[in-house]
Amino acid sequence: MTTTESLDEQLHEGYTLPADWYSDPVIFALEQRLIFARSWQYAGPVEWLAQSGSYFTAHAGHVPVVIVRDDDTIRAFVNVCRHRAHLVAQGRGTRQSLQCPYHAWTYGLDGCLRSAPRAQHEATFRFEDLSLIPIACETAGPFVFVNPDADAAPLTDTLGDVLDQVTQGGIDFSALRLRSTQEWAAAGNWKNAIENNLECYHCPVAHPSFSRAIDVSPEAYRLRVEGQVMSQTGPVRHGSGELPEGEIVEAQYHMVFPNTSIDVVPGPPNVEVYSWVPDGLAGMRGTVHYFYPESVTDTEIAQLQRFNAEVGGEDVALIASVQVGLDSGMVRQGRLMAESEQLISRFQRLVFEHLRPEIDDAGRPLR
Repeated sequence: MTTTESLDEQLHEGYTLPADWYSDPVIFALEQRLIFARSWQYAGPVEWLAQSGSYFTAHAGHVPVVIVRDDDTIRAFVNVCRHRAHLVAQGRGTRQSLQCPYHAWTYGLDGCLRSAPRAQHEATFRFEDLSLIPIACETAGPFVFVNPDADAAPLTDTLGDVLDQVTQGGIDFSALRLRSTQEWAAAGNWKNAIENNLECYHCPVAHPSFSRAIDVSPEAYRLRVEGQVMSQTGPVRHGSGELPEGEIVEAQYHMVFPNTSIDVVPGPPNVEVYSWVPDGLAGMRGTVHYFYPESVTDTEIAQLQRFNAEVGGEDVALIASVQVGLDSGMVRQGRLMAESEQLISRFQRLVFEHLRPEIDDAGRPLR
């Protein structure tokens, strides 16, 4: 690599994004606007919208969203009041309208502003101009996805055949129920956190229990890139004792750009859906929804989640250490292993392509 090469050329040769992309507030602002405000992201389970008036809140990157069922239609809106930007809805529940708790502006389930105290005294007040801002919303299997871009391409363009792969691995989506939710945080830029999740090159060193449970050898552990999906699959090592026995015999880890992962762990039927949300420039907060059929016992669930917690704790420590190294500024770029870290290469390429209109050849923001 020479310093005269463009960032495009450097990425092509196997070098990483510049270290300052993980600490530069201008880059972070570009990511929020050019990636998260234009991408499909997991919001929550369809079962939370079982009846008309059901709603729940989530985030698409930095954008707060609210998803509602209006009779037979699922809608999503930016969860920001058109008056003074207070969040309109909190948590989840069932209501026939959405009322902002700040000044009681009230919206119908279609997003239209229905009432605003003292509006009758405002000569130029127009209810029709002040509806909640709609965003794209679609379901896939038991999952709800949102995209702040109301004119986004269909969700299937992003998901590709991920759900088919999960089904072929032995999962019946119609039998799944949300059985558990967990949250966690990491001290690292969101890209750092996701990149750690996109390779198992580190598994033999950093994840002993994982490597006992799943065959992570290069011959057995397969990597696949398809559009905006980066996938890892590996066969179970029977008899390790790390995981409960069951009909699922292959691990699947699918990262859907930019920040949704859909995973299957060997053992009884299960699907884990992770949302990786940037928490400012230097942090990441995550939520995982654990889906199992009713036939999976609480004991089996507890064992699966203990396994995940151990591996997850190891990853959180790795992410924090990498962030310290990135923030030092002493190593401008790393060098990826072309085969073992090809998913990171694809992820970084996607980040680069989204930001490309507003960076120069060296990877610096244009303004």
